[in-house]
Amino acid sequence: MMKVRHVLGISGGKDSAALAIYMQRKYPQLDIEYYTCDTGKELDETYELIKNLELYLGKKVKLLQAAEGSHEAPFDHFLKMYGGFLPSSNSRWCTKVLKLAPFEKFIGNDLVISYVGIRGDEDREGYISKKSNVQSIFPFRKNIWSEDVIAKVLSNSNLNRILERQSLAPKTTYSAQINEALRQPLSPNLTLNQKLNLLLDISIEDFNNIVFEFLRSTEYPLAQVDTFPLLSNTDVLNRDDIFRLLRESGVGVPEYYEQKSFEVGGKKGVYARSRSGCFFCFYQQKIEWIWLYEQHPHLFEKAMEYEKAGYTWNQEESLEDLIKPDRIKKVKEEYLKRTQRKDKNPSQKLVDILEDAEGEGCASCFI
Repeated sequence: MMKVRHVLGISGGKDSAALAIYMQRKYPQLDIEYYTCDTGKELDETYELIKNLELYLGKKVKLLQAAEGSHEAPFDHFLKMYGGFLPSSNSRWCTKVLKLAPFEKFIGNDLVISYVGIRGDEDREGYISKKSNVQSIFPFRKNIWSEDVIAKVLSNSNLNRILERQSLAPKTTYSAQINEALRQPLSPNLTLNQKLNLLLDISIEDFNNIVFEFLRSTEYPLAQVDTFPLLSNTDVLNRDDIFRLLRESGVGVPEYYEQKSFEVGGKKGVYARSRSGCFFCFYQQKIEWIWLYEQHPHLFEKAMEYEKAGYTWNQEESLEDLIKPDRIKKVKEEYLKRTQRKDKNPSQKLVDILEDAEGEGCASCFI
């Protein structure tokens, strides 16, 4: 058996921080290495959260930085290399060189289990490292396995192999139901996700054991361990659970998630930042840029300084144009209209609306 490392990336956001707390509480037997990929352009609240986490965990969060030895912040170093070309959703060079590259250098060729803080109320996989020696696990979800693993386990080509292994496995209360569901091949009438959910609804633990047994005959890192404590994990954590974990632990919720009041045209609203990451993240909504301008004017000014030679953070307009009084008024009014759906769906938080509108950012890439 080869040694397998367990790692967990701290982005500075709520989900990865809550995952670190959760894993230490529930699986203290796992020797988890914590790390963060620092761009040098994070909000102060991000660094404060990491310090609080280190106190809680009793462990250092290893600081990974690209461009080691440079006299400039990692982002600035590579911005020059890219000729001032700012990153965008179509060219996420910042993710590649500031996040993925330091992570892959950190793990090298070691076999690694990487724990990812995607919640049970999110329908996405995230930006996951594609290195063959890295296996991603999602403890907050009903399905803890990555898409590539599920696709192999439930493929029709592996159906007989899975059934044969299952016939030799110890019987459980749900064995008959599990076997009946397993025998159903994928088809237009039974998609991969439908079959996955069918099996999980019968027994999460039984299904996890089937996957783990399958992995023994593969080159995935979990093939090198005799046991894995998360096989019996049936927890599904949503946004409210995340905030509760952060508050109850004493680590606290980063200040930028706290909603601030504003008024426009006689109407009142609240805004906040929806994610961690660089203060000038191009994934920010217009209302989040306005939040930055009004809550952290010095950082907004720094973000403006990067816009030169025709490169801007937003495709449609420059930050200088965005903060003209009439434009701010329009952005806030449009945002208030969009948040009216909160009244129709009271369970949806404003920060959910922000994330729904913009999608994931680099803070949630692979860490």
